[in-house]
Amino acid sequence: MALVEIVRGLQTSDATHHAIEALALQLGKSPITVKSGPGFLNRILLPMINEAFFVLAEGDASATEIDEGMTLGCNHPIGPLALADLIGLDVLLAVMQTIHDEFGDPKYRACPLLKEMVAAGYLGRKTRRGVYRY
Repeated sequence: MALVEIVRGLQTSDATHHAIEALALQLGKSPITVKSGPGFLNRILLPMINEAFFVLAEGDASATEIDEGMTLGCNHPIGPLALADLIGLDVLLAVMQTIHDEFGDPKYRACPLLKEMVAAGYLGRKTRRGVYRY
């Protein structure tokens, strides 16, 4: 992964920040700096993946159609449900629950289908069964 997310806390000095940024660049990575807070990229990515589970659960489209729609229509390299399997459904659920707890906002509530799949042991690629079979 090219991204290095540098989280700058209240006590992070300019010297420390610059040193970490320089190290990331030296390693051929692309650093971005964000304030300390829950989620950042996960606050953007996980609701999209979670919404894909809602669309799947409601029967609006198949998993393949959802993933193809996002790869073809949004130029994403992988669909949200295939990405969920890659991340791990248990990891996805845990992060969604953490973000929901931190913000208390219902937009971060985990889809019941995601919860059901995790409870059934369908965790994605690592168990060879998630949204897809591997």
